[in-house]
This record gives sequence, structure tokens and C-alpha cells, in this order.
Amino acid sequence: MPELPELELLRRDLEREVDDKKVKAVEAPGTGFVSTPSKKAFTTALTGAKITSVDRKGTLLVLGVEDTHLLVLSLGDKARLLKVQAKDPTETGTGLVITFTQGGQLRLVDPKKGSNVELLPVDGLDEAHPELATLGLDAVDEPISWTTFGEQLLRRDGKLKSVLMDPTFLVGIGPMYSDEVLFHAGLRYDRQTTSLSAQEIRRLYRAVVETVHEAVKYGGTTLGEDGWVQLSGKPGEYGEYLTVYKRDGEMSPRARGPIVKARFGSGYTYYCEQTQV
Repeated sequence: MPELPELELLRRDLEREVDDKKVKAVEAPGTGFVSTPSKKAFTTALTGAKITSVDRKGTLLVLGVEDTHLLVLSLGDKARLLKVQAKDPTETGTGLVITFTQGGQLRLVDPKKGSNVELLPVDGLDEAHPELATLGLDAVDEPISWTTFGEQLLRRDGKLKSVLMDPTFLVGIGPMYSDEVLFHAGLRYDRQTTSLSAQEIRRLYRAVVETVHEAVKYGGTTLGEDGWVQLSGKPGEYGEYLTVYKRDGEMSPRARGPIVKARFGSGYTYYCEQTQV
């Protein structure tokens, strides 16, 4: 799924573009992504209703509907959420189309069908998503002190990359931003948390906060033609500032050697052998 900077940018775009808008029509072509309630009940309930708020709970985008329901969007890998005009061509993989009385359409495009859409009672979010009760620190939503960060980190035992991607520690940090954070902190992906000094914890903390906020500042990261884009369809510019992720074979920004690609779990990690210790 998109990582924290991209999800926060979508939240801000949605707040600007669809908050206080009234729904004219709803379509869920094909199998769509609607899991709760049935597709018919979903479209009936949403048609004619007004979007009254836009929020983000962890990695979920949560839109208030008439102060009685919540439209909950969980975006899959390569999913795109787009604000377009009704006359614009429909992309392959479009599984949800919400047409507003004013302001065009909101479309969810996900050819891999990894997204999930729910319409829940306003008090039903916690029951439907119990994982929200165990969410970790959110580097965008709230200021984080380095002491709180360090305390939470040292309660966990494991390799740094895995810990950074654990949503009960940090919200929305995935394979890409964990690699970038570790490069800026000068730490290897397989370092154990228990081996870190106070100075290294400070560096890691600073790298998390700065990397996430810089990614938001530059509009997120778009990689490849089918990569994430903003609600307007505009690609993010932070890809130009990536230092190691998917840059294996290129020279390290900090050393006279190439970026290395290594197997990690079911995927890969990218790092500088000479400067990450």
C-alpha cells in the first residue's frame, strides 16, 4: 500500500476536494472493492449523502458521511485515488466511482484489486479495525520526542528494518522509506535494536522525522508509469531525492562504492555497505 507521506497527501487533497460535497451517484463496476455492506446497500446509502469530514486513521482514509457513517478506504499496492471529470476516460482497474453534484468524480483505480472499501456506522470503525488500537507513533499526525521514540524502540527486539515497518511502532513506514531512513541514520538494515547507542537512536529518530516530512514537502514518491500519484494525477517529486531505494549499482551519495541490493524477507533492501554500520 502507499506509505505514510503519500497517504497524508491524499488526506489533504481529499479534505480540499471532496469535503462538504454531496454525492450524486455511486458505481462499483465489476467485482469492485466494496466489502461492507453489500454493493447495492453501499450505493443506496451513499447516493444523495454529503461528505462531512476527511480524516486518516493510521493507513486508512476515513470520510465522514452525514455524521452517521464512515466511508473507509484501504488502498492496495499500486492503487490510485483520482479526482477527475465525468467525461475523462475510465482507466482499467477502476472499481469505484463516486460522482458529486458539483466537482466531478472520485475514482479508485486498482488493477491488482488489493484495495478495500467499507461503509460503516460512525461508531463501528474500532470494531471493524481492531488494529487501530495498537497503532504506533505517527510522524505526521503528532509531534514525537526522541525520548518517547527511543523508549518505544528499545522495547522491541529485532532487526531495524523490520521494526521500522512494524505498524505497532511506526505508522505507514514500508520498504521504501525504511531504506531511506536507515541510510540517513547511517545504520544497517539488520542491526539489532538492542545494539544501538543513545547517539544512534537520536540519529534514527531524526532520520524518521526528516525523511517523512521531506517526502510530504515534495509531494510524495512516484516510481514508474503506474506509480502512486496525487489526487489530481500529478506525480510526486520526492523520487528525485531517493538515496538508496531501487538504486542498486549506482554510486553511493556518501562513499566511493555502489548501492547494494540484498534479500530481506520476501523482498529486498537497499543500502550503502561503507557508511551504514
